[in-house]
Amino acid sequence: MAKEFNVAVVGATGAVGRMMIRVLEERNFPVKNLRLFASERSRGQKLKFRGEEIPVEVLSETPNFKGIDIALFSAGGSRSLEYAPRFAADGAVVVDNSSAWRMDPEVPLVVPEVNPHAVAGYKNKGIIANPNCSTIQMVVPLKPLHDYGRIKRIVVSTYQAVSGAGQKAIDELTAQVRAWCAGETLPEPKAFPHQIAFNCLPHIDVFLDNGYTKEEMKMVNETKKIMEDENIRVTATTVRVPVFFGHAEAVNIETEKKITPEKARELLSNFPGVVVVDDPENKAYPLQIQVAGRDEVFVGRIREDESIESGLNLWIVADNLRKGAATNAVQIAEILAQEYL
Repeated sequence: MAKEFNVAVVGATGAVGRMMIRVLEERNFPVKNLRLFASERSRGQKLKFRGEEIPVEVLSETPNFKGIDIALFSAGGSRSLEYAPRFAADGAVVVDNSSAWRMDPEVPLVVPEVNPHAVAGYKNKGIIANPNCSTIQMVVPLKPLHDYGRIKRIVVSTYQAVSGAGQKAIDELTAQVRAWCAGETLPEPKAFPHQIAFNCLPHIDVFLDNGYTKEEMKMVNETKKIMEDENIRVTATTVRVPVFFGHAEAVNIETEKKITPEKARELLSNFPGVVVVDDPENKAYPLQIQVAGRDEVFVGRIREDESIESGLNLWIVADNLRKGAATNAVQIAEILAQEYL
């Protein structure tokens, strides 16, 4: 009989937490017992898993976490800093979706298609970090290109869906669009610093002293750690756009060895987790509305950068709640289940 595992989802009632539960079921993860945790605001709620209604436990009122094998966290950085070590001390391996542990040198930062071997580092602290959504979808297709031609520099501009900012952000865009369509005054923004409906905001997370946002520097630093190459130069501009689900990225790379668009399509088509949609003559390229609900990373608009000797432009799109968060976390749990636990 195949081994089954006691699994916890922490932050279970949030957008990513709910998606984690859904992906566990869809991928038929060997769950023996599922426990759900959230804050006091979710007291009394129940969520469905495999046809069963499971009560949500209040995280702060739980005395211990013994008996849990794998805990998927999506409860924010402060709760991860407080509770991930407690879960680990009680014997669980934590896969954390916040930014709290990503740059800790003792905590592996894992994208299964890119650096699955790094999962072994969970033995240091009992914690594995899930990267930022925009970083995940970028490094998956860049991995085979880096292995072939060695990437020297990455310039990325993102077009990120509001779901990346949580349910309140989804609700805010919905309310503003409805008010606009009804000819009513738009409600004041709360989830974002400005109106998001019919607008683009070059501002995700807080601004830092260097003029970049925290989101932009996550992409810079996380890419180097995941790709295991501190020499890759990365610069990013991250933008929130009025799309509900799916992040898009315009990515420009410069490589040591020239990669033709034809070679890039071949490398990408043969790489796990990547789907090439690149037929401009027939208006075929990845669209956010088409990738929603999918686990793969989609790549199109592959063309040579004619301004430099060895460069490529790519358009990369993925579902930020799935591959950008929940699916990546469950894939890490699958590696743990198959190879380590």
